[in-house]
Amino acid sequence: MADTSQFLQELQFWHWLILGVLLLGLEIVLPGTFFLWMGVSAGIVGGILLIVPDFDWQNQVLVFGVFSVVALVAWRYWLKGHPVETADPTLNVRGAQYIGRILVLAEPIVDGVGKAKVGDSLWRVSTSDEINIPEGARVRVTGVEGATLVVEKPEE
Repeated sequence: MADTSQFLQELQFWHWLILGVLLLGLEIVLPGTFFLWMGVSAGIVGGILLIVPDFDWQNQVLVFGVFSVVALVAWRYWLKGHPVETADPTLNVRGAQYIGRILVLAEPIVDGVGKAKVGDSLWRVSTSDEINIPEGARVRVTGVEGATLVVEKPEE
């Protein structure tokens, strides 16, 4: 315990800069943007310590913690207003990838619910109005509700 206390009392600016680089390295390896802001905060504390060498270790840790939390919260807040655009927004929403496709019913739609073949699997399909559509009929996917494809009879 005495070694830790002595180390904390002798913190130098380069300790914080090394910590910042290590945290930025973690950011490269791990997903998300959590360690980025902690690394930047460590760099800021290192810069402050370079300018004010007699800055005690308790304040260094406090400034590091405050900057880390403020930077992370500010980033999350900014990200809500500026969502990341992707080339394929339906990538992880498998059912949404089928919107607009024409499918053939593998089982008839009875009381608004049936099944259609999509590739090599069967998907549950439903219609917004409870109509009956016979097996083998063609339907167009108009939406997704959970694991159910919402379909309508296409205009012929």
